[in-house]
Amino acid sequence: MFMLFKSLIKPKKVLTTVREDITLAEALQVLESSGFRCVPILDRTGQIFRGNIYKMHIYRHKSRGGDMQLPVTYLLKNATKFITLDSAFFNIFFTIKDLPYITVLDEHNFFYGILTHSSLLNMLSQSWNVNVGSYVLTVVSTGERGDLVSMAKIITKYTSIASCITLDVQATNLVHRTLFTLPAGITNEKLKKIVANLERKEFKVTEIENLQD
Repeated sequence: MFMLFKSLIKPKKVLTTVREDITLAEALQVLESSGFRCVPILDRTGQIFRGNIYKMHIYRHKSRGGDMQLPVTYLLKNATKFITLDSAFFNIFFTIKDLPYITVLDEHNFFYGILTHSSLLNMLSQSWNVNVGSYVLTVVSTGERGDLVSMAKIITKYTSIASCITLDVQATNLVHRTLFTLPAGITNEKLKKIVANLERKEFKVTEIENLQD
């Protein structure tokens, strides 16, 4: 996971950043010339992450007659929103949820780069195997122990499984949805047999998505 995650990061050397000692007016020039809506603020050494500066916050400040010669740190946001190179996937996923990107720090807590929302979503779409799959089956179960194994055994009587994602895993949910992506080359006849066998074992197939359409 470390190497895969690291390959998704845009390193500092290719990024547009601003130093903490520039003014809001200077930061706005950087944002306008780069076309980005948000860039990281680093300390004077270029190693310590201070926060992010958003174009919309500067414009709002300016429209209200605010002093544009104030330091850029006056409007910094997301100072505590960062991950490290060895962060767990779930920490990454939930930290980046409401951000255009998440800052990544190295083992010395120095600014390493950013992981963008789009890069993470692309990785997830690849893991779903939508480009090489044939069908995605949404199978509903009660979440009993052994259900996932039982469903997988039924499907693998006929084909391999390209990917599997389980949803609704909170303790309060009475049903779980499991999405099985089947590999390419599955015939309609084989698909019907898989669905029939799943439902014979009381696993309800609520949706079948044809990835080739």
